[in-house]
Amino acid sequence: MKIYTKTGDKGNTALYGGSRVQKHNLFVEAYGTVDELNANIGLLRDHLNDAAQIKSLISIQKVLFDLGAQLASGPVNKEKNKSRLPQIKNSTIEFLETEIDEMNILLSPMTHFILPGGHLIVSHCHIARCVCRRAERRVSQIAELHDINSNILIYLNRLSDYLFVLARLIAKQHKAEELKWIPSKNE
Repeated sequence: MKIYTKTGDKGNTALYGGSRVQKHNLFVEAYGTVDELNANIGLLRDHLNDAAQIKSLISIQKVLFDLGAQLASGPVNKEKNKSRLPQIKNSTIEFLETEIDEMNILLSPMTHFILPGGHLIVSHCHIARCVCRRAERRVSQIAELHDINSNILIYLNRLSDYLFVLARLIAKQHKAEELKWIPSKNE
C-alpha cells in the first residue's frame, strides 16, 4: 500500500464511506485534532515509568482511534457506517471517572488555579489537556449542526479532566511544586 495517493493534492479528502470534503471541513478538523491529541498522549506516555499510568494511556489512545473513526464517518455516512464503527460507550466514560476519583484521593484539595508546568512530564500532560479541550471545541461545533453520539463530547470533557488530575498526580510523584495562580491586583 502506498502512503501517498495524491487524492488530497487539491485540498480535499475522503471521509469514511467515500464522500469527499475540503480538508478544513469541521469533521476533518475535529478528527485531525483528536489525532493530534492522541500523538501528544503518546509523547506523554513515552516519558512515564508508572506501568498503571502507561496502561491507562494506551487504553485512552485506543478509544481516541474509535472516536476519530466516528468523526471520520461524517454527517452523511454516519448512519450507513454506524453498525461497523466502534462506539464510545458509557463504560469508557466511567473508566475515566474511576481513574480521576482514584487519583484525587491521593491529592490535596485544590484551593486555587494552578499554573501549568513544574516538571517536563507535567508540562506534556498539560499540553495534551489543552489539545483535548480544542478537540472538544471542534466536536461541539459539529454537535450544533449534526446529530452525533453525545458520548463523544462527554468523553473528551472527561478526558481533559483526567489529564489535569494526572498532571497534578505526576507533579506530586516528582515532588514538583504546584504554583498557584494569584490574580494580579490592578493598581
